[in-house]
Amino acid sequence: MSLALACLAGSVPLEAHQTPRTITLTVADPVGDKMSYSVKQIVAKPGEKLKIRMVSMAQTPKIVMAHNFVLLKAGTDVKAFSDAAANARATDYIPPAFTSAIIAHTAMAGPGESMDVTFTAPTKPGKYVFLCSFAGHWAAGMTGDFIVR
Repeated sequence: MSLALACLAGSVPLEAHQTPRTITLTVADPVGDKMSYSVKQIVAKPGEKLKIRMVSMAQTPKIVMAHNFVLLKAGTDVKAFSDAAANARATDYIPPAFTSAIIAHTAMAGPGESMDVTFTAPTKPGKYVFLCSFAGHWAAGMTGDFIVR
């Protein structure tokens, strides 16, 4: 049986074979004390396969300022996550106590680097938060809404 027929027959989930939709986020050095992604809202269908490409246009050395993309599960205390992330340099600002609260994340990107993550959007409609977990970046505005509908 072909893969397409297997999907139609229900033996292989159709979404497992989707080509992911790519969303590119760019980041740069802060403007004043504000930081942001180029995209502040991502809308996805329940169970949609996505690829987030996070591109750093920053000039500041990576050791001083890097950026990532972290998508949190609904109901996660974002401030508590961000506070814990600020003290998690050894784990690339991904706090071990919060790994179960993360849907997807990229590695940290420095100047001229890009990092990708491919994942399946939650099946439950609602609003989720994405942010940069580098120390202080969420508080400076590097966050957005991930909406499933």
